[in-house]
Amino acid sequence: MIIIMHSQVTDGEIDTVAAKLKSLGLEANISRGIERTIIGAIGDERKIHKETLEALSGVENVIRVLKPYKIVARESQKANTVVNIKGIPLGGKTLQVIAGPCSVETQSQMDLAAQATAHAGCRMMRGGAFKPRTSPYSFQGKGVEGLEIFRKAADKHNLPIVTELMDVRHLDDFLEYGVDVIQIGARNMQNFDLLKEVGKVHIPVILKRGLCATLSEWLMSAEYIAAGGNHNIILCERGVRSFEKTYRNMLDVTAIPMLKKETHLPVIVDPSHAGGKAWLVSALSKAGIAAGADGLLVEMHPTPCEAWCDADQALTPDELKDLMGEWRILAQAVGRDL
Repeated sequence: MIIIMHSQVTDGEIDTVAAKLKSLGLEANISRGIERTIIGAIGDERKIHKETLEALSGVENVIRVLKPYKIVARESQKANTVVNIKGIPLGGKTLQVIAGPCSVETQSQMDLAAQATAHAGCRMMRGGAFKPRTSPYSFQGKGVEGLEIFRKAADKHNLPIVTELMDVRHLDDFLEYGVDVIQIGARNMQNFDLLKEVGKVHIPVILKRGLCATLSEWLMSAEYIAAGGNHNIILCERGVRSFEKTYRNMLDVTAIPMLKKETHLPVIVDPSHAGGKAWLVSALSKAGIAAGADGLLVEMHPTPCEAWCDADQALTPDELKDLMGEWRILAQAVGRDL
């Protein structure tokens, strides 16, 4: 059960609801978002009459949610969530494409990437300052220096930046350099301490699906962020591990409409990491759009053959621009725009 409070609720009214839940044998999880405060009732709520709570001052609505994830469940909010990223809506009628290189390498590389991203018509840019790599001997990213390089390049074209947070110790650096969207990678989807800390800030979060995570596990990870008060969550399907070896991961297209039924959060697709090959990006991205995705997260490098990581899956600037035209046509066919 979740209790949705009025937008102008007072601390006293919140405390009253929490005390009422305690008197009924329940615990209260208070999630303070920017626009709404939501209180989750934890415990056996079956014998509680919702009218008892609806009568309390400051309460706007009381909703019974039987699923383990409460705040992100579709039952808690019928309307789709639209995440505002510096005035750019993600989750509404307009599809958003976030493009850029796998990793931040040099200032000149990021300057060219930002120019190509903006020229193609993309409204946001991606790039990894910190890189989770399977091998400890692979390039691990430029760290804080990478954030500075990324920020300078993107600001020249007024592009909000998306980059991955791997360690809570770097959260202050992300805040210092004004990271616009924090990405939680597949390997950290169930790093619950990291999710809790990201839940305390109100920066939009892209939460990637874990390599072998079920939809329920994925949504429970999103609930960790939402329970902390950050409701600006974007889910990213990036392919799951299967027995097949001819491509990198298996894009779970079925997950997109299922998520649309289960949650009000926006869903985007990462066709680059799913296929692992640049030539697969076209087909996989179009499948994602047709299935109802709200956007794409794609890799583009000024010179893919010289990329320091994931060179095989990076589009060239010309390929990105051409695909933007194709995605725009497809978006219109499914009642969206780009």
